[in-house]
Amino acid sequence: MKAVGANRSETLGKLPIGKLLVQQAVPASIGILVMSLNILIDTLLVGNWIGDIAIAAINVVLPVSFFIAALGMAIGIGGASIISRALGAEQKEKAKATFGNMLTLTLLISTVMVVLGLVYINDLVPMFGGKGDIFEPAKIYYKIVLYGVPLLALSMMGNNVIRAEGAPTHAMIAMLIPSVGNLIADYVLIYELDMGMEGAAWATTSSYLVCLIYIAWFFLSGRSELLCGWRHFILKWVIVAEIAGLGFVTLARQANSSLLYLIMNNVLYDLGGETSVAVFGIVGRMMMFALFPVLGITQGFLPIAGFNYGAQKWQRVWEVIVISIIVACVLGVFIFAGLFFFTEEIADAFTDSPDLIEQTSFALKLVFLAVPVIAIQLIGAAYYQAIGKATPALLLTLLRMGFILIPLIYILPEFYGELGVWISFPIADISSTIITAWFLWRAMQKLNSREHLIHK
Repeated sequence: MKAVGANRSETLGKLPIGKLLVQQAVPASIGILVMSLNILIDTLLVGNWIGDIAIAAINVVLPVSFFIAALGMAIGIGGASIISRALGAEQKEKAKATFGNMLTLTLLISTVMVVLGLVYINDLVPMFGGKGDIFEPAKIYYKIVLYGVPLLALSMMGNNVIRAEGAPTHAMIAMLIPSVGNLIADYVLIYELDMGMEGAAWATTSSYLVCLIYIAWFFLSGRSELLCGWRHFILKWVIVAEIAGLGFVTLARQANSSLLYLIMNNVLYDLGGETSVAVFGIVGRMMMFALFPVLGITQGFLPIAGFNYGAQKWQRVWEVIVISIIVACVLGVFIFAGLFFFTEEIADAFTDSPDLIEQTSFALKLVFLAVPVIAIQLIGAAYYQAIGKATPALLLTLLRMGFILIPLIYILPEFYGELGVWISFPIADISSTIITAWFLWRAMQKLNSREHLIHK
């Protein structure tokens, strides 16, 4: 009997690109949106049912969880690029070996981090801000969540592999499970059983476990093409090096985001005090929520581009680049319009302060000014990651935030004050988009040349 998921990935090379992009991008967008909402709602529940100290304690531990999640995601995206291209080239054995190596790497790295995290718990918690009254609840939360770190890393890694196989709905469900499961567990363990911080921590860890069970079911139930044998788990330097090279792009992106928040908070505090920092707090949350459709298109683009590049279907690769950019840019126009005309209403949902509402409204308009074209930069960087070109993928990923935005945030306020911070965003967006567009256009010309050679 043929397995349920046998050769599902072949649809990535056969179905119309527009239909494929919808199938891949819509579930990815929903998953990103729900995960973002989960962070907000979880914080509200914990604050109301345990107290303000609990929110502070969880915020202390969040960087650790995000870092581990980023490691799992880095291995997942790096390996998924290899798997997509291998499946496209009908190299099933290479795809299986890559997946096996990803599992081994994720388990090894996450287990080592758990051990180190437990050994140095009394040093790490204060280092991340768990001092004074925050220390004990943060330590309780940290210790229990740390037990679930391998589960989280494996879940993030497995989710990207599922998407690479052409099963976006299952990937979406895998993203929804921990979000919904965490909220249900919060209610039972914190509200009904009154377990306090322990309840909040076990709710998070148990949601990771349920997510991993679902992912394991996908791979073991015949829905996957990547059922591994023991030989596939043996690390191979060539595969590990390629996973690391491509995965580092994702890690660099996460590190850049963390650095941006750190710099913005310090620069804005010096310029305008707590109010300016609060403005970026609202702007930052909107950056997380508002761009979910564009980020969904980018995630949906990756497996389609990777598979067809591996299959040497150059015209389809060219087509997915063009269609993805057009759709994402149109979505960007709607996002900008919604934010531009309703900035005061958005700010009002976060605060009652007239001064904060006015400043936030002004900042939102400037920060999101270039959103209609930012998709070109995101998809351009994603293209090189999809086809396995780690160096240009890394450079284009760092271009906007690391090479342009962060330096501008230091330079422009010297001349324009706080205005200089906010105008740094559209300047960085537009300039990085122009540079990326040039590289992407050259890559598309190469695709056209290869297509013409095939037809000669």
